[in-house]
Amino acid sequence: MIQVLMRLFGHRVVRSPPAPLRVLSLAAALLLYGSTGFLYFELPNNPQLTWLDGFWYSFVTVTTVGYGDLYPSTPGGRFIVGVPLMFFGIGLLGYVLSIAATALVEAKTKELHGMSDFKLKDHLVILNFPGVGKLLRVLDELAHDERHVDRDVVLIDEDLAELPAELHARGVRFVRGNPARDATLSRASVDTAAYALVLSRDPGNPRSDERNVAITLALEARSSSVHSVVECVDFSTQELLRKAGCDGIVCTSHFDAHFLGAELMNPGVQEVIDQLTTTLRGQQIYLTPYESKKEVLYSSLASACQDKGHLAIGVRRGAETLINVESGFKLKAGDRLISIGTERLSSLD
Repeated sequence: MIQVLMRLFGHRVVRSPPAPLRVLSLAAALLLYGSTGFLYFELPNNPQLTWLDGFWYSFVTVTTVGYGDLYPSTPGGRFIVGVPLMFFGIGLLGYVLSIAATALVEAKTKELHGMSDFKLKDHLVILNFPGVGKLLRVLDELAHDERHVDRDVVLIDEDLAELPAELHARGVRFVRGNPARDATLSRASVDTAAYALVLSRDPGNPRSDERNVAITLALEARSSSVHSVVECVDFSTQELLRKAGCDGIVCTSHFDAHFLGAELMNPGVQEVIDQLTTTLRGQQIYLTPYESKKEVLYSSLASACQDKGHLAIGVRRGAETLINVESGFKLKAGDRLISIGTERLSSLD
């Protein structure tokens, strides 16, 4: 055991020491040489000098500061000690700066190529990269919601070689790897994330739903506390995604059919729906949970919401949506009031 440790020490420390150890060794050797040499040549002419003075002179010389409070007056102190300290000090300083610059460049390169690990909390994880345009639109929508202001975002994708500059400018972090693997999810700190958004890798291809089902299974098996919303292309995939345990499903083909039919029968309804579902302009639809154990009349809540600038339009109870309910309808704990307003209601107390 001792022989193994000695061989390891000889290889890691003696033969090929790490850069920080090389820097410390060179700096210690220079300071020791300068302090000893300064005292050797200058002490006979100035008996009041101490080892601290020698160390101070060597330190300010090596760092190219040179305050001038201590300087050699003998030829030996100047040319045998001072000149070598100047040259080797500049070289050591350049070596340290090159190591620091290399470390910064390598760290930035690893981050842009998705090779870094992140320790985050209450962040948003986006799985799959459908394109810069779509992802920027999603980020724009989230940026105008008060719950997502300054929230960290991590993108996970297997095929993306480098994070686009537009996303890097938005502060998006990137993890490259298979989103259905635990190792990749761990690097993105999925266990401590608040939200997860699974996008379709190829929005026009129903086979991308198979990938999203696998990702959802891996995501929910690892962290069921994260609020997950999954995008799918084929309407029939929704049943599998519900069984996988996701919290929300957005079927693009389902909404396309709704928009086409509604616009055909009621021209202009598309613009109305667009304004109610975007955070970029106008007013939005909000679902506010009712958490009190005491039942309350819908009419009284609607009146209270009107005083706050909100228009109540219905109630969400479980998986059922009730629009334009009667005034005598009673809300109970677990229901969510559907209203239209300029900003989110804080509570229904």
